Amino acid sequence: MASGVTVSDEVIKVFNDMKVRKSSTSDEVKKRKKAVLFCLSDDKKKIVVEEDKQVLVGDIGDIEDPYACFVKLLPLNDCRYGLYDATYETKESKKEDLVFIFWAPEGAPLKSKMIYASSKDAIKKKFTGIKHEWQVNGLDDIQDRSTLAEKLGGNVVVSLEGRPL
Repeated sequence: MASGVTVSDEVIKVFNDMKVRKSSTSDEVKKRKKAVLFCLSDDKKKIVVEEDKQVLVGDIGDIEDPYACFVKLLPLNDCRYGLYDATYETKESKKEDLVFIFWAPEGAPLKSKMIYASSKDAIKKKFTGIKHEWQVNGLDDIQDRSTLAEKLGGNVVVSLEGRPL
C-alpha cells in the first residue's frame, strides 16, 4: 500500500553521497555521513533528512562508538528511517555496506507506524543497491551489535566498527 508520500531530493543526494566512496580530500571524507536519520515532513507529504540527526565520518575520532551514537539519535516514541554505513570484518576481509533501517518502536503512535510503513517503499525505491534492510521495533533489538552483525553476514562477521563481537 502506497501512502503518496514523496522523497525529497536532499534524501536522494545524501544516499548517493553515502553510497559512492570515491577518493576525495580528507576534509570531504570527514564531512561524509556515517549515519543519518530521515523523517516525514510536518505536513506528512515528504520524506526529508532530519536536521542534526547524523553521525559524520569526521566525528569518529571524537566519539568512541559511532554505532552507539547512531542508536542514541533514534526517538523512543516515533518512527524513522535510517541509513547506517557499517564497517565490519569477516574472517576473510574488511567490508563496508549501507544498511537501511526502518525504526518503528513499540511506543510510537499507531498512525505514525502506519504512515511510515506505507511510505517505506517510496524511500526504498530511491535507495538502489541496498543489500541490507532491517526493521527494528525496540532498543533491545538495535543496541545489541550482534543483531546488526547477523544482518550483515551472519556468523562470519568477527568485528563491527573495529570492535570484536
